[in-house]
Amino acid sequence: MKKLILSVLAAFFSLCALAQKDNKVTIGTIDSIQSKILNEQRKIWIHVPNSWRADSKQRYPVLYLLDGDSHFSSIVGVIQHLSEVNGNTVCPEMIVVGIPNTDRIRDLTPTHVNAAPPYTDSLILKTTGGGERFVSFIEKELIPRIDSLYPTQPYKILTGHSFGGLTVMNVAINHTKLFNSYICIDPSMWWDQMNLLNTVPKSLKEKNFSGTTLYLGIANTLREGMDITTVRSDTTKGTRHIRSILNLDQYIKEQKQNGLRYESKYYSNDDHGSVPLITEYDALRFIFDKYSFKISPKDIIDPKVDLANKFEKHYQEVSKMLGYKLSPPEDIINNLGCDVLVRKQYAKAEGLFKINVDNYPESYNVYDSYGDYFLAIGNKSKAIEYFKKALSIKENPESRKKLNKLSSGK
Repeated sequence: MKKLILSVLAAFFSLCALAQKDNKVTIGTIDSIQSKILNEQRKIWIHVPNSWRADSKQRYPVLYLLDGDSHFSSIVGVIQHLSEVNGNTVCPEMIVVGIPNTDRIRDLTPTHVNAAPPYTDSLILKTTGGGERFVSFIEKELIPRIDSLYPTQPYKILTGHSFGGLTVMNVAINHTKLFNSYICIDPSMWWDQMNLLNTVPKSLKEKNFSGTTLYLGIANTLREGMDITTVRSDTTKGTRHIRSILNLDQYIKEQKQNGLRYESKYYSNDDHGSVPLITEYDALRFIFDKYSFKISPKDIIDPKVDLANKFEKHYQEVSKMLGYKLSPPEDIINNLGCDVLVRKQYAKAEGLFKINVDNYPESYNVYDSYGDYFLAIGNKSKAIEYFKKALSIKENPESRKKLNKLSSGK
């Protein structure tokens, strides 16, 4: 079954590649799941990183996105930009699971209400309060399905905006360990007379949030003439949205003993509609603030710097943070290895190429590059061994040309 699934995924991504050749750009696909808990068919939008290959062992963290059809393209774009290996890689590549709505106010509200302005239509209000069933659907049906079909790592992020942000806070407070990190964007904490908000101080005081990260983005929904200090003393309904969020922020900051890793930011230049994109960007930078590996010119120029050891130590720390083994990107290590090899820093080059051979044994290119190292130091027999190894994995003109040249003795 697993092989069949991988074959299907391989075929899908081959089609994506063909689509790109036809002047189309595809960032994901639409899947569906029949939910017994919700008693309905639910569509899900899936993005898998372009680096994934069916014959690869590479796996990825997963970001679950509420209001998935509204924010899918933006969050995929942000992650692709921040995970680019050509620059200063800020976060890992990730699978994105967008969850579109069928009954938004049902799924994204944790409690039922009979009257909650501006919603005055009793038909709209009739289904409110289905949030716990929706969380159960995510936990017991959606996450297991994604883990069974896609190349996932155990690290998971939940992100949501407005009512989606309310759901994020409900999960973070009441189902804390379901996700590793939470991105909460201008949440509707005013819902049901601030019912969920009123439970937050006690939960924050009594629960252990160690290993959990939360980022809160706050939009500027102030009335003219107010600021985030003066609005706290206001009592009108028009300011209850931002007041409830500012109270949430205060409650969290007052309970630093519970182990929650937390940061918030007030976006004075963004309103409720524009704040998601900038919050997603800043949140990912905060969540993965220790992910980036910074290389100085000295690391390259100075032959005494053990660059391979620095990489291994850094990624050991990142792996500890994420809870699974994370290897340095193959392309970054390979490019650096080639760079220092040209500089004739042979020990440094060998260390880097060895990292790739250990971490990516299914890649022909790592053996080809290691063969280049042995060729550079004059060990022809080892060079031939590694060029043959590269060709045994994938026939390619570069390795074949070098092997033929060595075999002919020219």
